[in-house]
Amino acid sequence: MRLALNLFLFLFALVIFADKSLSLSDFQIKRICKKEKKELACIKILKEKRINLQKGNFIEIPVIPYKR
Repeated sequence: MRLALNLFLFLFALVIFADKSLSLSDFQIKRICKKEKKELACIKILKEKRINLQKGNFIEIPVIPYKR
């Protein structure tokens, strides 16, 4: 019984959050691109990625390794 309840809750959560995607606001984009050399190009690229994400298209997300 407990397994069935856990399975139901897991599937319910997947259905609810499947269509929702969080994208960056304009302020967050400007704050991220402030450190870049080509600030305007960075803003343009991130806004294009945000639009593609909202349309449901796949986007490429680079992974930056952690440096101590």
